[in-house]
Amino acid sequence: MAEFDPHPPFQEYAEPGKLVSAPWLSARLGINGLRVIEVDEDALLYDIGHIPTATRINFQNELMDPVTRDIVDGEAFAQLMSEKGIRREDTVVLYGDKSNWWATYALWVFESFGHPDVRLLDGGRDAWMSEERDTSYMVPEHPTSDYPVVERDDAAHRAFVSDLLNNTDATIVDTRPPEEYAGQATEHSAQGDSPYGTTIRHGHIPGAINLEWDRATYPNACFRRLEDLKTNYGALTPSDETILYSHVGAQAAHTWFVLKFLIGFDNVRTYDGSWAEWGNMVRMPIER
Repeated sequence: MAEFDPHPPFQEYAEPGKLVSAPWLSARLGINGLRVIEVDEDALLYDIGHIPTATRINFQNELMDPVTRDIVDGEAFAQLMSEKGIRREDTVVLYGDKSNWWATYALWVFESFGHPDVRLLDGGRDAWMSEERDTSYMVPEHPTSDYPVVERDDAAHRAFVSDLLNNTDATIVDTRPPEEYAGQATEHSAQGDSPYGTTIRHGHIPGAINLEWDRATYPNACFRRLEDLKTNYGALTPSDETILYSHVGAQAAHTWFVLKFLIGFDNVRTYDGSWAEWGNMVRMPIER
């Protein structure tokens, strides 16, 4: 396990060890036991330059089951880790585009399989590139590892439709932009326009409040200071059961990371079925 990043702003957070800064990572690239993984929405970005030593994971093809709309199971995850040469004892640092949307989703998946040390690069690909740090076109090769098969633990981090229906105790948070929450078609919800497939109906889950994911970040994609985060998420109570959703789960996973590891919420889960599932289900109630 790599030492934690002592970057002063991180020390305010509930779990400062879940983040690394660009200077910390830049100084440690290539050390044994540290693996850097890029996870993008735009899979082509890796090919036009990535952090040196970084390996790519395609969230659609490698983290999703190819038959069912689900996360891969324990055997498939172990096989993926083995093929990427990732060992169970490695420190894994994830980063990506879109302010780390899919990188945090991947971190959520790693946490579901209990990987002991998985962290997020603050600011992700956006911040690294804007700072004009070193990039590489080289695709690293790693020997196959012997990653163990570990069963996925959905209960701790994941919510399903059954957890939302008739659950009057949970606070449900829609992390999409206000237009999507209001039921207005956008690039991520309009029929035929979404890169994830169509959503027949637009609106939000009844009773959900709208706290858009980007209230957690600065324009450079780095996370805001703890004081700002507590203000921006002041409508929520850390001890309450909180369930997050977005369009397909990436924005929700981003907010899950913020609430759980930065602010320190006790019981927060991601409904990764999100609006893509809820908005297409027969007889499912919606609000606009």
